[in-house]
Formats: sequence, C-alpha cells, structure tokens
Amino acid sequence: MTRYEKMRHDKREVNAKMLRVGAYCRVSTDKIDQSNSFAGQQKYFREYVALQPNWQLTEIFADEGKSGTSTKKRMAFNRMIDAAKRGELDLIITKEISRFARNTLDSIYYTRELKRLGVGVIFLNDNINTLDPDAELRLTIMSSIAQEESRKISDRVKWGQTRRMEQGVVFGRDMLGYDLCNGMMTINADGAKVVRLIFHKFVAENKGCHTIARELREAGIQTSTHMKTWSNTVILRIIRNEKYCGDLVQKKTFTPDYLSHEKKYNRGEEDFIIIRDHHEPIISRDIFDLANAMLDSRAASPENKAKISNRYLFSGKMKCGICGATYGARYKKRMDGSVYKSWRCLTAQRYGAPRIDSTGNHIGCNGQGFPENDALYIVKLLMKSLNINRKLIRENAMKSLSSIAPDTASAIDALVSGDTNDDDFYRELLSRLVITNRDRVDVILNLLPFCWSYNSGAFLPRG
Repeated sequence: MTRYEKMRHDKREVNAKMLRVGAYCRVSTDKIDQSNSFAGQQKYFREYVALQPNWQLTEIFADEGKSGTSTKKRMAFNRMIDAAKRGELDLIITKEISRFARNTLDSIYYTRELKRLGVGVIFLNDNINTLDPDAELRLTIMSSIAQEESRKISDRVKWGQTRRMEQGVVFGRDMLGYDLCNGMMTINADGAKVVRLIFHKFVAENKGCHTIARELREAGIQTSTHMKTWSNTVILRIIRNEKYCGDLVQKKTFTPDYLSHEKKYNRGEEDFIIIRDHHEPIISRDIFDLANAMLDSRAASPENKAKISNRYLFSGKMKCGICGATYGARYKKRMDGSVYKSWRCLTAQRYGAPRIDSTGNHIGCNGQGFPENDALYIVKLLMKSLNINRKLIRENAMKSLSSIAPDTASAIDALVSGDTNDDDFYRELLSRLVITNRDRVDVILNLLPFCWSYNSGAFLPRG
C-alpha cells in the first residue's frame, strides 16, 4: 500500500468511526410553557441522534431562561465550547441559528473556532453544516436575520413596557414598606413602620444617615429582602425615594444595547415617566420635601464642600491593622467651632467594640480613630527619611525644563525634601497606610519594595 493509499484508507476509517455528538438547546424564559418546550427539545435530540448511524450522544447542553443575544451568562453553552476544546466532541447539533446565538459576531466566531478544532456544527432547521464549503456565507446571512429579529423583539418589548408604565403599571420588585403584585403597589405595614421611623429620626431628631443605620442595626430591625444590612447609603436612598410620598418615577435605568443587556443609569438619555399621587403614600409630601431639603442643604454647605474636596488624599488607602477594613473619614467640631478631620475603622464605626450579636455572629472591631494631621505627618516624615540622592533628583528636574520660574523651582525643592503640602503628590506616592494603633502604623509606598513601620516617632524598614 502506497503512502497516498494509506492516507485515503485512514480518512475512510475516520469517517466511519463513531462521532461523539453534543446537542445544544435553549429557551429564552423560565415560564412553564417554555420549560415544556425545553423538555421537548431534549427529547427531540435524543430521538434524532438515535436514528443516525455512527452517532453517539455525549451530552445535551441546555440553558434555561438565558437570552441568545450574548453568550456571557450561558453556562451550558460555554461548558460545551470547553468540552470541544478538550477534544471531547466531534460534532454539535442545534435546532436553529436563533437557538445557538442571535449575535452575528458570536455565531461566526464560535463556529470558526469549532471548525478550527475539527468540530462541525449542524443547524437542523436551517440545513447548515459548518463543515460545508459555503456554510459560512449562509450562516452569516441567517445570523444577521436572527440578530435583526432580536432587535425588533427588543424594540417591541421596550415600546410595550413604556406604554404600560404610562398607564401606571409598576415594573420592579418589592421594597421596604411596599409589596408589588401584578404591577400594583400596596403598603406593607411592618416595612412602613420602619420607613416612618427613619424619616422621624432624620427630620424630627436631626440624626444623620450613619447614626440612623447604626441604631437600626443595634435594634435588630430587619432590612427588606434584597438589602444585606443597614448602611448610610441605604438610609440615603430611602429618604430620596419619591415612592414613599406616593409618586412614581420609572425608567431610572435603561438598556442602551439590546445585545449586551447591560443597564445604565438614565442621565437624561431617555425620558422619565413620572406620575404624581400614583399610590398610597407612607410619608406625607411635606415631611418628604422637608427631609430632602435638609439633605440638599447639608450637601451644598461650604463646610461639606470642603469635606468633599479634601477627602481624597487618604481615601481607600488607610486600612485597619486589626480587621483589615478600610478607614473612613469623620468630621467633628471643636468647642471653638473649628472642624477637624479624623479617620476611623469602618467596622468599628458601624458595629462598635467586638461582640457577638443576637444571631451569634462576631461583629465589631477595636480599631482606633486616627487624626488626619497625624497621618499626613507620618507620610512627610517617611519622605524625609528616605535615603535618596535629593540633589541629583533636583538637578535632573531642573534640566528637564527649558525655563524655570522661581515658584516652580521652590516647588521642586519642596517635593524632593518632603516639605510640600501638595495632596496630589502624596496621593501618588502612598500605596497603603495600615493602622494597628496610635504607636504602630505601617506605610507602603508605590513602586518601592519595602514596608516602613512607624513606631513611637521612628521608622523601621521591613522587607
């Protein structure tokens, strides 16, 4: 037998061997009628493969309730592709292109990748086998049609949802104080009691969001089903939520791309749908307006503007050496009316000292507060203690500029010596500040492979 005859014989043996077949099916929703169709697809594939000679069904890869416009969240689909890459499949069958993908790019990409691996894809209803010479042209045309149909469906769904919103139908989920059923909001007595308590603490008792959240946690009051725990952000959202005074605003988020399905906050790209006095309020409009006016006044005050502009130097860079939590900024007034800034472990701030709560969980931390001025002093002190050639750095910086103004030269001197008060400089320099207590602070700088431990006014480098 010649070499060429052997190659032809081997090819015939390959064609005659049992093909390991994977079947892929998908339904777009989790509704009961679709689930029945889902079971029907699986039955169909089993019967179809059983009728084919030299075919052996390896596995049916099935995704329920997953959209076809993207493959990111289709776990079974991705598992099937991985199985093909591992050489566990010789052929994939699916009912039609729209079941495989409604994204033209995905269809072409994955069928090309599978073909490169020697794995064909057969679309039964479309009569396309990707191993055929003209398969890609036909697949491109059919995939484009499927993608366009998906776009039309998306437009029709959005149009229908908008019309229903205009009629007062609520889209969303249950929230604290309200139950949502068939697009209608009804008051939940237990939740409404908590909402009224929050507004009372904020308006009548003049308490801040952090304080209210802590008091609710300490009182053991439960959040709504989709909120993990009380926090200042949760309280703020409740006070800002117009539903509690009976109004309804919808389309706060929108989906700009029907292929990715990613939601974005509506910043005016689409019209909001606003209905006043839509449902029974939990909070009177006067109380709601007063609470929001108080929030606006606090946010707009010069004092709070200063807080916002100055908070970034150590934000996210200060960590607790006991529990590992991030430190958060706190502002307090002295007796003379001046304001000073300090930092506190968020775990200690939220839960207080270490203890076991009513559910048996260990909460709290002994992390101490740390003054802003002390943190800045430590970073400056470290900069001065670094063993670097300051003269050479200054000379190189001066040479890199064609003309130097007196204030520029002095600024370079200040940066090199560590005497600058430029927050941007220290923010770029500092990687992390780990605070165990007042006498033990570890400092890690960017691009330098050492950790310096500040201990009673001295620095000790650690590798």
